[in-house]
Amino acid sequence: MMLLTFVDVLGRKLFDHSLPGSLEITELLMLGLIFAGLPLTSLRGEHVIFDLLDHLLPQGLQAVQGAVSNLVCTVLLAGASWLVFLRAARTGVDGDTTAQFQWPLAPFQYAVGALLALTALMHLFLAVRPPAQQADDPTAGAV
Repeated sequence: MMLLTFVDVLGRKLFDHSLPGSLEITELLMLGLIFAGLPLTSLRGEHVIFDLLDHLLPQGLQAVQGAVSNLVCTVLLAGASWLVFLRAARTGVDGDTTAQFQWPLAPFQYAVGALLALTALMHLFLAVRPPAQQADDPTAGAV
């Protein structure tokens, strides 16, 4: 993606012509990069967190807080996945494509929906894992 952007900018500056379709390809690569990393980010608890008061909570309450927050994330991500799948179905029926290459958009939207569903499963796993695993894991309450 960096090479593509570099070549595109170089082409615009030196030759007054950008690389055909570079913006389109960059957008699709960004889509893949963001949503492909989301399940692993969730599983590792690497999201930005607000833990100002966590040290004041007892260990048991921290485990409950982590489980509840992971269940909320599960529901929200599953709902987002469902909405993206519905949108992908409409896009497929309408035959929407990218502007320059005329690639169908529905497969990309289905991939995003699947990755959101996988992320929801990661949060469900984190919510229901045994308390012993949560105590050993420094990211137990980090959602």
